[in-house]
Amino acid sequence: MTRVLVLFDIDGTLLLSGGAGRRAILSALTEEAGELPGAVDQVRFDGKTDPQIVGELLDAAGHQAPHPPDRVDRVLERYLVHLEADLAQTAHQATVMPGVFPLLQALGSDDRVVLGLLTGNVSRGAAIKLRAVAIAPEQFRVGAYGSDHAVRSALPPIAAARAEPLFGRRPAGSEIVIIGDTPADVTCGLSVGARSVGVATGSYRVADLTRAGADHAFADLSDTERVAAAILGTR
Repeated sequence: MTRVLVLFDIDGTLLLSGGAGRRAILSALTEEAGELPGAVDQVRFDGKTDPQIVGELLDAAGHQAPHPPDRVDRVLERYLVHLEADLAQTAHQATVMPGVFPLLQALGSDDRVVLGLLTGNVSRGAAIKLRAVAIAPEQFRVGAYGSDHAVRSALPPIAAARAEPLFGRRPAGSEIVIIGDTPADVTCGLSVGARSVGVATGSYRVADLTRAGADHAFADLSDTERVAAAILGTR
């Protein structure tokens, strides 16, 4: 039986946090760097890792790079505190994307599938966001996070290495499928030959994801049978 490592992005793919992530990281940055200029509002978060976002925000706030790792870590620690507090009050404003629950159930019940996460969120932030919308983090048996590496393209090899005990070897090529809503999700797995499934529930259209090289692209994940077939390579 051929097994498949299925790696989901979080923000814009599985859920939207209702702005909690952005509010929390800006609050943390304000504590660290003082009042923020308007330029920070121009920094995009999608397709990036949390450490990368903090670095770009510090740049926009006029703090010269390179940024000491301990400073970035300090901001991220405070970010997690703010994120948990924010979502404790505003989880009802967060949204699970169409089709996510049926798709996770279908894949999770398929013996060929190892569910995982590949996300720019630091690992604790990922769990906070997922639990806020009743997606159980425990169902994802493998994960690679922004807390593992600040460069998104470095995450697929990390996920593949962590899946090795489940496969009996390190999965590679078409055995790995990355699902996400940005061109960065589509391209980050090139180094391991991963297949990609784009979903236009974030800031990018189906055409954008197809242009980036997605093997399949969908408006959303609501057609469980078609999306699962694309993931499993039977479509």
